[in-house]
Amino acid sequence: MSPTAARARPTIGIAGGIGSGKSTVARILARLGCEVCISDDTARAVLDAPEVRAAVIDRAGAGVRAPDGSVDRAALGRALFADPALRADVERIMHPRIEARRRAQFAAAPLSTRALIIDAPLLFEVGLERECDAVLFVDTPRDLRLARVRASRGWDDAELARREASQIPLEEKRRRSSDLVANTGDPAALEAAVAAALDAIIARTAPT
Repeated sequence: MSPTAARARPTIGIAGGIGSGKSTVARILARLGCEVCISDDTARAVLDAPEVRAAVIDRAGAGVRAPDGSVDRAALGRALFADPALRADVERIMHPRIEARRRAQFAAAPLSTRALIIDAPLLFEVGLERECDAVLFVDTPRDLRLARVRASRGWDDAELARREASQIPLEEKRRRSSDLVANTGDPAALEAAVAAALDAIIARTAPT
């Protein structure tokens, strides 16, 4: 990819609270002609690699090994949440491989691609915003986010608060983002807001 082509395809990160609809925004951006890298999907593929699986189980312990020898992702998630040192070690194993896959995906994207999208749950926490020309914050009321995670994950209010306490505060994420879309649960309004934000980002990052 030439430098000119790279500049014409801004990299946009997606940020927001748990249950804010970041994945929904990513799907909208994909429909609008963007190349979307979903970090969770990339991480799953990396974790399936035999050498990564072995290294993670060796570091995290037999408690994260599933009966078929794969990594029990739910058990690993609980272990990482409870042990920051373990989380840091597993990140050191996985993140370089995740980054390599993301770069390869973006390099292979058609030149007609309007933007390159990073959909990562912990965009700011792992420093991925430094690779972005813009960060789009999905601003969703807490009661709506709570209803979503209660339905999809079985979390109550206390669990949502506990999970969010381990992340950078939402106000800081909002402040550090360059653009914002409001998600009030109206699909049509969200789609229109995302399209407008994408147009604005492309316009201001276009080469002169």
